[in-house]
Amino acid sequence: MFKALKNYHEVFRQKVKIINADDQALQRRGYLTQDEVKQMDIDFLVDTGAYMLCINEDIQEQIQLPYVSDEEVVLADSSRIKMKIVGPVVIKIHNRQTAANALVLPRNSEPLLGSIPLKDMDLLVDPLMGQLVVPKDRPYLSRTIVK
Repeated sequence: MFKALKNYHEVFRQKVKIINADDQALQRRGYLTQDEVKQMDIDFLVDTGAYMLCINEDIQEQIQLPYVSDEEVVLADSSRIKMKIVGPVVIKIHNRQTAANALVLPRNSEPLLGSIPLKDMDLLVDPLMGQLVVPKDRPYLSRTIVK
């Protein structure tokens, strides 16, 4: 019923919590309160054919993710453009989380969640329901393959 992300392409929307990882680290050290940690709940377009986490400029400004670098990006139409990378950002879905950098898209662009963060969180695609699910055989602890 559920398909692993490998060799499978699905597109749908999913509610995702994103958190400024630098703020979260400062909160753990007692420099910020929980209320001061910048975070948002956003509907992301999940595209298992894409690789990276992509946010738009409005989201980047609201949670104040710091600039990391510029990178050449190959788009779906094979064109190449230079894009800004910011981060790190914590991504939370269900009881799973990971940290990643994000590509910054223009203001009117839809946020995109690609396969790398999904794999990091050990989430599966339920194509019938159009949602991400936690594997039934490991509901509380994600699994990472290190070989």
